[in-house]
Amino acid sequence: MFELPQAILLPVAGHLLLILFLFVMVSLKRMRAVLGSTVKIDDLAHKELEPEISRRWANNLNNQFEVPMLFYIIVVFLFATQAVTSLQVILAWIFLGGRLIHTVVQVSGDNVRLRGQVFIINFLAVAAMWAIFFATQWETV
Repeated sequence: MFELPQAILLPVAGHLLLILFLFVMVSLKRMRAVLGSTVKIDDLAHKELEPEISRRWANNLNNQFEVPMLFYIIVVFLFATQAVTSLQVILAWIFLGGRLIHTVVQVSGDNVRLRGQVFIINFLAVAAMWAIFFATQWETV
């Protein structure tokens, strides 16, 4: 069983696996479009010419490098300051769960309202991780 602080690495690894999965899916969707003559390979350089199905996947992949970067930074800070707690690990799992749900919602349709609601899960989990980190660090000053 993993102990603190290593336990927080499991949701990090889960998110990295999601990113790798998305890279594969974007590549497969684009390859299928090119082989099916739906689009020329050079068209993929222009977002507006990319087929909708691969564009959804590519957009979700891009999303993994926005708010999730704040997640990675807080994990590094937690390690560096030896501040990983059970609550931080739980919030990291909530973040990962939200990311997974967000991916399913984004690649399966255009329900922007639902996608926004799921995004709030990710955002609040990371915001809480930062708030707890700063609160505990300021207590020790």
